[in-house]
Amino acid sequence: MSQDSVTYCGGLIFDGTSLHSGWAAQFEGGILQALGPKGEIDLSGQVIDLNDDILSPGYVDLQLNGGDGLMLNDDPSVATLKRMAKAHLGLGCRRILPTLITDTYDKTRRAIDASVAAQGVPGIAGLHLEGPHLAVARKGAHDADLIRVMEDRDLEMLLQAAADLPALMLTFAPESVTIEQVKLLAEAGVVLSLGHTDADFDTALSYVEAGVGCATHLFNAMSQMGNRAPGVVGAVLASGQISAGLIADGIHVHPQVMAAALRAKTGPAEIFLVSDAMAVAGTEDAGFALEGRQILRQNGRLTLEDGTLAGADLDLTRALQVLVADVGVLPERVLRMATTVPARLIGLDMTLRPGMARADVIRISNGFGAATAA
Repeated sequence: MSQDSVTYCGGLIFDGTSLHSGWAAQFEGGILQALGPKGEIDLSGQVIDLNDDILSPGYVDLQLNGGDGLMLNDDPSVATLKRMAKAHLGLGCRRILPTLITDTYDKTRRAIDASVAAQGVPGIAGLHLEGPHLAVARKGAHDADLIRVMEDRDLEMLLQAAADLPALMLTFAPESVTIEQVKLLAEAGVVLSLGHTDADFDTALSYVEAGVGCATHLFNAMSQMGNRAPGVVGAVLASGQISAGLIADGIHVHPQVMAAALRAKTGPAEIFLVSDAMAVAGTEDAGFALEGRQILRQNGRLTLEDGTLAGADLDLTRALQVLVADVGVLPERVLRMATTVPARLIGLDMTLRPGMARADVIRISNGFGAATAA
């Protein structure tokens, strides 16, 4: 056995599907070579006792707007993307989609160009554009003056971006994007997500049929489920073709509502976790500015001065803790929601398997207190 052999044991090992007790994972030269029951693996070389912690594939976060004191909207550049990626690597993410919220055509163009140039930066898996093609009625913290319908030049830009990026995700509202445009984007491989919309149940399902496979921050900034009007929420739960991101901080969505949604969701599509993190991620900052508007950070909340939620003060380890402790979800399921489920949506395989790099693996403390590099 070579001197660069490292074996983890003494805790739980999550392979992307199931949690295993009594297993070991052995890396040679930074690459996973053996995974299985401890008794079947040669323990020569360095042995690391997990002390009941969890060894897991790293998190995959498909919606995060900032980190390390910066918002992508502030300066959509390779330098900003590097700082964001580094901040979220420190929080356990191994793949991220930096997210540009509603902005001008030129700013969107710059974000796409920077994301193309940033391929190869550790952690950057593509780009998420949340807007500007939303519904003003469900704008949330987005600038209403920048929300607009999709025009031909927007469509052309997005189709080219889909060809140039490994993954492109687009949050949009049916109020601002046509079925025909959606079909073209879906054919180009864009991950299409309903969000910031007042669309009704039937409209939402018609867009799913046209190629939409996701919904952005379930329950937030979308038509709700009523007794006679199921809304977008009802469409997400009823359709097995549409997955949905969830901000599981216990603030954006009540724990009992999350529990009901997780019980009700029709498969095979699943609910997954997103942080919706803002500039304060990875910092102790008390707030930040968003396009000239002050965002306040207090008691786990990020709000505009009028109290409107503005993203989340959340990392995915904290989301796991909330789901297990406050919602009662089994650890196996919440780990899937933070790793392999979102990974599949953007065409990635984040299962723990021979050939996986040690750099893509994290150690999560017992009780989900923190996530660190393995």
